[in-house]
Amino acid sequence: MPAAHRPGLRVDSQLTIPESELSWRFSRSSGPGGQGVNTADSRVELVWDVAGSAVLAPVQRERLLERLSSRLVDGVLTIAASEHRAQLRNREAASARLAAVVADALRPPSPSRRPTKPSRGAKERRLEAKKRRTDVKRLRRPPGD
Repeated sequence: MPAAHRPGLRVDSQLTIPESELSWRFSRSSGPGGQGVNTADSRVELVWDVAGSAVLAPVQRERLLERLSSRLVDGVLTIAASEHRAQLRNREAASARLAAVVADALRPPSPSRRPTKPSRGAKERRLEAKKRRTDVKRLRRPPGD
């Protein structure tokens, strides 16, 4: 379905950003396009106010603001796309990138590693390797007797 006819941007099964919260800006793009590059506004910026979004639960908002802090300016996330020559393809690329960034930031943190002790076999192998290394170095020494 084309981007203009969707009710919103689907991030994952729980979250869909309504189209009313997204704003688009268009400008001239650099790169290929010949004479058309000087006249067509094919570069796309997709802007979403994370801090002021009504669809986010407080936990989601907090997680997004924390994890995307380096990308946010006053709580607003901006995604730019200019890799394609057509504005429509850049719009699709920006939408996909926004959905991916938000989904990645919302992913729950992985469980922390439980500290474990090395097994007896691992300790023995380590000490055996150290002994072999010691012997190799001892053989390299000049005879001191």
